Amino acid sequence: MVRADLAGVGEVRHALREFLRYRCRDESAGVAELLLSELVTNALIHTDGGAVLTVSVTAARLRVEVRDFGSGLPVSHVPDADDGTHGRGLVLVRGLADAWGIGAHALGKVVWFELDGERP
Repeated sequence: MVRADLAGVGEVRHALREFLRYRCRDESAGVAELLLSELVTNALIHTDGGAVLTVSVTAARLRVEVRDFGSGLPVSHVPDADDGTHGRGLVLVRGLADAWGIGAHALGKVVWFELDGERP
């Protein structure tokens, strides 16, 4: 995906939904879709090099990583009422994920989240 291609967000949501169909509970899959949308949208809006998605599932945990190629780490803030729909992505991740984090890698950064849960 490239920065201007926000239509790619829907494509990765669909791909995640299909991947998780028989791998985790519907509730966890729905939360994962929402959080993935936020992270991919952030990566596409705030960087020029696109994003790479990695998803792993074990019996007890779902992990989603979104790598981008932009410099600098994102800052989570509580948005003002005047912010419209901007600034809520990391607030949602922080509130809904069982664990999450941000790390640097050689070409940019990775933002990840994990959800606990058992397979259906």
